[in-house]
This record gives sequence, structure tokens and C-alpha cells, in this order.
Amino acid sequence: MRGLTGSGRGTLQAAYTAVAVLAALALFVSACGTGGTGARDEGPAHADSVMGAAATPTASPTPGSSKTAHVDAVKLVKDDPMVSAEVKRGLKPCVADEYPIEATYGKLTGGSADDIVVNVWTCGDEIGVGSYVYRERGGRYENVFQAEEPPVYAEIDRGDLVVAKQVYEKDDPMSSPSGEIVTTYIWASGHFVKRFNTRNEYGNAAGGDASPSS
Repeated sequence: MRGLTGSGRGTLQAAYTAVAVLAALALFVSACGTGGTGARDEGPAHADSVMGAAATPTASPTPGSSKTAHVDAVKLVKDDPMVSAEVKRGLKPCVADEYPIEATYGKLTGGSADDIVVNVWTCGDEIGVGSYVYRERGGRYENVFQAEEPPVYAEIDRGDLVVAKQVYEKDDPMSSPSGEIVTTYIWASGHFVKRFNTRNEYGNAAGGDASPSS
């Protein structure tokens, strides 16, 4: 092949330079497009991540935070005038600063913020002494349901409120109830309405037998 003249080499070198500049520019634009939208690509952070492990729980949603505001469940129950004095007296730490209380967040009443289901039990035998549902209204949580007939436990099941209450016959020890009544509630017209009951009879075998009833 014949060698390039001086002007030919200059032209080819200029072409190489132009290609290199275009490649570098394309790489820069691609990098900016990936890094600049990282937060949107990953989606919004979960409420727990936004609040952080050191966030201080409050009895009302934190302004400007996510729609799920974790609360101090102990304070929520103790400040609630609808909770019985007996339950409040028993709500003390079992070990160190661990209280016999549980708070679950979820959708029950159709509000913009999550509702809170709170269960309180005894320290020694872990018997449920109170179950409550709190709904956010006007920046604070209000009691919209409670059951204080032990042993009782409430939970959220596919958007419904399910309350289980163990049943004891005359000679049943506390460790061996005869069965349980499970009641499902739905939120309608501003309050919880009983949907149906299921009575589970405990048999000798593990798990017992279930016999639904209306």
C-alpha cells in the first residue's frame, strides 16, 4: 500500500480525533443518565428506612414523614382514657425495658395512614389482656376498637380485623382452654361491624378441630 502524504495523514488524524471526542461525549451522557436518576430507578425508600433506627416514636404522625408513622405503643395505651385501669397497671416492663406489648401497622379503616393494632399481655403466662385498634384522625390516633376480655388477641388478616378469644370450661386450667372463638370484623360506616364467628374446639390431638358457626 502506498504511504499517505502529509495532508492525508493530517486529514485521517483529524477524523480519528473527532471520533474519539464523540465517543467520550456519548460515554459521559450515558454515565450522567445512569447516576443522575439513581433514586428514581430504585424507587422511594421504605418508611422504616426514612425514619431510621434512632427515630423517636410519637403518639401522632410526624409532619412531613411517610404516611406510616411508628408510635410509642406503651404511651399510646397509657394515655388512652378508654383503656381500663387494670390493663394500664399491668403494663410494666417484664425484663429491663421490654414491655409486654405489640404494635402492628396495616390498612383496616380506609384512611390515608396505616391503622395500628395493639395487643397487651401479661409478663408471666403471656395471656392477652387487651387488644386495641387506633385510627389516625386529625394528626393523632384515636381508639376505634377494644377488647379486654382475656385471653384475647387481635390481628390484621387481608384487610379485616380478626380477634381470637380462648374459651375455658369450668375445670379448664389456664394452660389448656377448651377452644377459641375467632371473630372477623369489617370497617363500615365509621365503625367495626362483626362479619362472622368461627368456634374452634381443641381436641386431644395437636391443633384440635375447627367447627365454624355463625
